[in-house]
Amino acid sequence: MAGLLDQSDGNDRVKTGSPERTTRTWEESMLNALDRLREDLREKDPRIIATHCGATFKENQMSLTYWGEGRSIHWPELEITNAHGDPISTFDAAMIIYYLHSSDGTPMADRWIGFRELPSGAFYNQAFQGYSGNRLAKTFGEIPDKFVEAAQALGGWKLPVLADYAYAFQPLPRIRLAATLWPGDEDFPAKASILFDASASHYMVTDGLALLGSGLTGRLIKKLI
Repeated sequence: MAGLLDQSDGNDRVKTGSPERTTRTWEESMLNALDRLREDLREKDPRIIATHCGATFKENQMSLTYWGEGRSIHWPELEITNAHGDPISTFDAAMIIYYLHSSDGTPMADRWIGFRELPSGAFYNQAFQGYSGNRLAKTFGEIPDKFVEAAQALGGWKLPVLADYAYAFQPLPRIRLAATLWPGDEDFPAKASILFDASASHYMVTDGLALLGSGLTGRLIKKLI
């Protein structure tokens, strides 16, 4: 995919740009390839795609959940609508198209990894941590009970052995993320991170996983407001 992760000239643009600029670059790199991805998908058997990605397919319509809400992908147009039949945002449609295109049916690993362990993730790990884990630590580090409330309100389930406070989330049927929090005290600052099931790269490009992780962070913080 042409985009941020293909820039291999050795210049660390993340250090000189804002987090918002980096996120926009990720978004733009994904949106630019949508037409090609749709053409690729039209050449494949939608029933096989549905099996690989944990969706259902019936009467030229694929159905799956996205952040807990039903979405319908109409074949072969690949237009995506919500439960009321209304078109969804271009950004959300892009996330689902990339998910369908990337899914290969690999079983969930049930093992958590950090962003740096994703393909090409090490180079942009600092930027990702800056507006995912660091934002969570700043927001919830002194109020972990509010983190629990936000995670539960977002449909997360508790992971008792991963961190002092840890919850898993499933934004798409075969993509699982975790948000972890270690509260701060007088000796150590609060720490938080977003983790991924080790199978994640079989279901989404790294740019997309970064955006899902950033989206999870934003959704958790929004629950506090």
